[in-house]
Amino acid sequence: MADEPVDSLGGLTPLEAADTPAMDRLAAIGRSGMLATVPPGFHPGSEIANMGVLGYDVRSSFEGRGVLEAASMGIDVPAGWMAMRCNLINITDGKIKNHSAGHISTEEATALIETLDRELGNDRIKFHPGISYRHLLLLRDCDKRIECTPPHDVPGTPWQSVTVKATHPDAEATAALINDLIVRSQEVLSRHEINRRRAASGKDAANSIWPWSPGYRPSMEPMGDRFGITNGVVISAVDLIFGIGVYAGLRPIHVDGATGLADTNYEGKARAAIDALRSGADFVFLHVEASDEAGHEGDAYLKKRTIEYLDSRIVAPIMEAAESLSEPLAIAVLPDHPTPCRLRTHTSAPVPFVIYRPGERPDNVTRYSERAAAEGSYGLMESTDFIKEFLKQ
Repeated sequence: MADEPVDSLGGLTPLEAADTPAMDRLAAIGRSGMLATVPPGFHPGSEIANMGVLGYDVRSSFEGRGVLEAASMGIDVPAGWMAMRCNLINITDGKIKNHSAGHISTEEATALIETLDRELGNDRIKFHPGISYRHLLLLRDCDKRIECTPPHDVPGTPWQSVTVKATHPDAEATAALINDLIVRSQEVLSRHEINRRRAASGKDAANSIWPWSPGYRPSMEPMGDRFGITNGVVISAVDLIFGIGVYAGLRPIHVDGATGLADTNYEGKARAAIDALRSGADFVFLHVEASDEAGHEGDAYLKKRTIEYLDSRIVAPIMEAAESLSEPLAIAVLPDHPTPCRLRTHTSAPVPFVIYRPGERPDNVTRYSERAAAEGSYGLMESTDFIKEFLKQ
């Protein structure tokens, strides 16, 4: 939800323009600061940022986004196999129109991915369906030393200019294989009945795959071993976040109606968090994707609205429920990275955070926003230090 000042919002960021009494209350009774979630030299992806928020040094533990999403889907990535995130995207007039095929439904996307697996899969190529446009591609005997462009970074770009490139001579065969799969997927998807129906109804067709973020099985020490968390949970609508949670030793909680968009089930996520805490959970990682997607759409007003939904429909009820819990509840609120509406993609800029712990003296910040948090007592913090401070380790 972090952003830059927007002219149409009077020079305010969506977070500054939003009505957020619950998060402002947290800021007034807690302590604020800015967090650098993406280390220098790393792409500002959600996988990098969220691993950092949970205290993992991505320089030693990151192995690509695909393998994390595989874990959330219950798919083991055996030795000798490489996992990649595989988007269904829309290409129009030779350019990437969007990274989501118009936010295609999971039902439609599943049928398309299953068709791709039947027609293009074999003993070294496997497609697995995920949620909406987010899917998984497994490749055997491939080399991850390739350069892949996340499709949400390049809307409006000719697709052939951002295909996979080898960064090592031994990876040239892998790059050629993936680029060939992209071309062949376009042939398969163009004739699929689902895409014909979508086009006839004015919707964006899912007319190409876009694999990216390759990696092998990662080495991540569970949070229980690192911080003594014995009953942690993760709540999200995104496979990536569940995958990070699985490797971190957190139990996934899936909420009906959680979509990753502005229409997600905010109340259901809040109830799931509260129920988990009342049932003995000692750590809850609750993730909401809606503001990120609004940023990718470049829609500042929608982004402002999703932030207000987060405030009134998740943060406020959790703060209210905290008063009736059997133990004091510490609460932190933060984005994983900015997704400025002007750019429609992620940046590495630090994000605002607030930590509230009962009985701890607050600082002088009374609002939750980018500019306000920059004046907080925590100052600028590095990503791997955040969770240690929140858990006081």
